[in-house]
Amino acid sequence: MPLPFELSVADYAAQRASAASPVLLDVREPDEVATAHIAGSIHIPMADIPARIRFAIPSLTTPIVVHCHHGMRSARVADYLQNLGYTHVQNLTGGIDAWSAEIDPTVPVY
Repeated sequence: MPLPFELSVADYAAQRASAASPVLLDVREPDEVATAHIAGSIHIPMADIPARIRFAIPSLTTPIVVHCHHGMRSARVADYLQNLGYTHVQNLTGGIDAWSAEIDPTVPVY
């Protein structure tokens, strides 16, 4: 059964606590990451994904959760990754903004 494309921050937080935690891919710009980030994420700006994704995540079966500020850029990247053949890709609904509001209020809102 395929994974749902969208993943809530609550569901991701539960997955993150497990041994089989997916890779969290942050596709925001460097200045955004400097303002706020989720610990343990891999940062590749959206524009750099085509050149860097195969080096950062070489296995097409690696579970990946993509996030940005609100979830729009990350949805585009998640779709792109699926088109490249990555089989376990999800978009973090609401992005880091929802993460801060619902899971970790120590992450700054911007």
